[in-house]
Amino acid sequence: MSTPPDARRYAPATERNREPILAVLQRVLPPTGTVLEISSGTGEHAVFFAPRLTPRQWLPSDLDPLARDSIVAWQAAAPAENLHPPLALDAAAPLWPIESENVKDALTGLDLQRYPITALVNINMIHISPWAACLGLLAGAGRILPPGGILYLYGPYKQNGQHTAPSNAAFDASLQTQNPDWGVRDLEVVVTAAKAHNLALVETVAMPANNLSVIFRAIA
Repeated sequence: MSTPPDARRYAPATERNREPILAVLQRVLPPTGTVLEISSGTGEHAVFFAPRLTPRQWLPSDLDPLARDSIVAWQAAAPAENLHPPLALDAAAPLWPIESENVKDALTGLDLQRYPITALVNINMIHISPWAACLGLLAGAGRILPPGGILYLYGPYKQNGQHTAPSNAAFDASLQTQNPDWGVRDLEVVVTAAKAHNLALVETVAMPANNLSVIFRAIA
């Protein structure tokens, strides 16, 4: 009998940034409810954060089926009671599965009445996706989050139209070579777009490797 291949993917940056990100999440996330992670990638962050953020529930998602396979494989290797199977979710879509009528089936039994979504987390997506994905993420957060809910973004940003480090400028050029719709975003533009969806900037936190944690709060 052959052994099935391990579907787990690995992102080297995860081990470098997960502890600093966790420290911020522990401070800014609401104390209860469900955290919806948008674009969970390999799933390494999900399996690391979930058990350390109880009693919150952690709901990963990704558009890429291979990424979802990786998330499931990581969950099997490092299970946690508050970590749920990943959703197929396109951040740019006008309606997310979490908003659909068959939400209980989509979430494989997660009770959103008991554990309402109180936070969204998105790590290293908006610069490696079209601008429409960022706009969709902000719109979705505006629709889903209750007043006081938190949107947490992590990644590199330009500030006042300028890169914060030469390495970020080189990274931006590399991204745009791969896809002209990708690139390091201007923080002020993201903040302005967030305001249109009743998301107010709370703070920015300097992070390793010239990245930022950017925290928004949903307002009524």
